[in-house]
Amino acid sequence: MSAEAEAEAEAEAEAEAEAEAEAAAPHGPLAGFTVGVTAARRADELATLLVRRGAAVLHAPALRIVPLADDRELLAATRELIAEAPDTVVATTAIGFRGWVEAADGWGVGDDLLKTLAGVELLARGPKVKGAVRAAGLTERWSPSSESMAEVLDRLLAEGVAGRRIAIQLHGEPLPGFVEALRAAGAEVVGVPVYRWLPPRDPAPLDRLLDATVTHGLDALTFTSAPAAASFLKRAEERGMLAELLLALHDDVLVACVGPVTALPLQAHGVTTHAPERFRLGPLVQLLCAELPTRARGLPLAGCRVEIRGQAVVVDGELRPVPPAGMALLRTLARRPGWVVPRAELLRALPGSGTDEHAVETAMARLRTAVGAPRIIQTVVKRGYRLALDPAADAKYGGG
Repeated sequence: MSAEAEAEAEAEAEAEAEAEAEAAAPHGPLAGFTVGVTAARRADELATLLVRRGAAVLHAPALRIVPLADDRELLAATRELIAEAPDTVVATTAIGFRGWVEAADGWGVGDDLLKTLAGVELLARGPKVKGAVRAAGLTERWSPSSESMAEVLDRLLAEGVAGRRIAIQLHGEPLPGFVEALRAAGAEVVGVPVYRWLPPRDPAPLDRLLDATVTHGLDALTFTSAPAAASFLKRAEERGMLAELLLALHDDVLVACVGPVTALPLQAHGVTTHAPERFRLGPLVQLLCAELPTRARGLPLAGCRVEIRGQAVVVDGELRPVPPAGMALLRTLARRPGWVVPRAELLRALPGSGTDEHAVETAMARLRTAVGAPRIIQTVVKRGYRLALDPAADAKYGGG
């Protein structure tokens, strides 16, 4: 077994051990949190990892993938490379490389493609791509230890690319910085679009995910490709809610990306993103497990220890789901624990708030029932409501 394979196996074993430990806990580290999944590919795998750790998952693919065998652009690029072999081919994703070879077989040019690739310098970005290359009966010349396209670019530029013809397997986006740097150094660059991203045929699920993001119905959003992030932002712009979305991503929602390239479209809009050290789904989920619980607010209320999570509360260790209206009230009360919050302010916090303050009383009654400890919320006659902060905590939280 190679060093890369051993490292991958060790990482998987660690992830399984962590999952078993989390499953043995009273509730998982993501219990009470809702996570949005925008992936079109491997979405079920990501959702399963999240659910096993207690999260509720809202899935809406931000993209759809054009099947390789139906893509005329890929066929044209493949024939061009067979007719005029490049000096170097850069393989960027394992699924893309495998799909390219399979599509070429379907078009009747598979053997010609493999013969062409066998005669050129073949660079593979990371161990998974290397595995796909070797499964096709080929051998890569070099692969970066960091799995980074930046390291691939540095190597090519250090070797000198002037006058060289370089083919790059694109992975859903055009890699403009990478391509431009090579062209500026004198290379002829040929893009190989192994799969293309298009907007989803039915935008309704994506619209629901956008609505949940801006209305506190979501605690985290995950992105596994830059095109998905760009499509998510574009759909928000089409609906006239981009500013509202960016505000939610800045203030309320944790944005987790599988790697730095995926984060670029979001960062271009000033969104703070988080990414694991290893660009894999498992580490992405572990990042959420580490980050989301730190956002929970813990308070001593009426003799109980209450932890306010995204869509639920934990009362003395027991997870209690709370409906959206109740969570809106609870979050508003928790901003000033121990202080009286007027009914008018609580009414404004309710989703789709109207003008009848009776809606506050109804939502408050349901909230008390949901938490199972009604004494943690006190009614202050003719004034409003407040959290029953324990006296010892008054100094810390400024109760009055």
